[in-house]
Amino acid sequence: MRADITGVILAGGRSIRMGGEDKGLIQLGDKALYQHVLKRLIPQVNHVIISANRNLHSYQKSGLPVVSDSMADYPGPLAGMLAGLTYARTEWVVFTPCDVPDFPINLVEKLWQHKDKALAAYASDDQRDHPTFALLHTSLVKEITHYLVQGERKLMLFMAAVNAKKIIFSSQQDIFRNLNTPNDCQKWLQEKGINQ
Repeated sequence: MRADITGVILAGGRSIRMGGEDKGLIQLGDKALYQHVLKRLIPQVNHVIISANRNLHSYQKSGLPVVSDSMADYPGPLAGMLAGLTYARTEWVVFTPCDVPDFPINLVEKLWQHKDKALAAYASDDQRDHPTFALLHTSLVKEITHYLVQGERKLMLFMAAVNAKKIIFSSQQDIFRNLNTPNDCQKWLQEKGINQ
């Protein structure tokens, strides 16, 4: 049995490699990029929140709660995680970035089953860590707040500091591929056979 879990889509970054366009709102076929992520996340969680810092009205059209960073100047994914953890009404919250539409359909289940007694767990493939795919307990709010107030930003250093459990998704690098540039988006559409 798995606990009640809230899912948070992290869509609050600057999207520099996307020419400053709001990455989550880039149109891919008949849906915005974040909606492709949302479709994959909904079956895995009990509730969904969107973390965004721009174009809030566009995200609110989803009918989902939209939360923003409490700190200015885009401090990075940890600030979005803090906003999600603070808003969530469940003990456990899972996070996904808004630009990885093919993430594992068993992401939440696997993070939950293999976290053991850790208060945080994150995904990794055979080659790289993917700490924005993370399961965190809401009791970490104080630690994240303290970390950010100290001026720290690095997500992997925070994960190490709280003894987060690394969960390996073997031979699955492709499903953690993020769409960073317009070219990445075009390639993904072609692979899926979706007309733009």
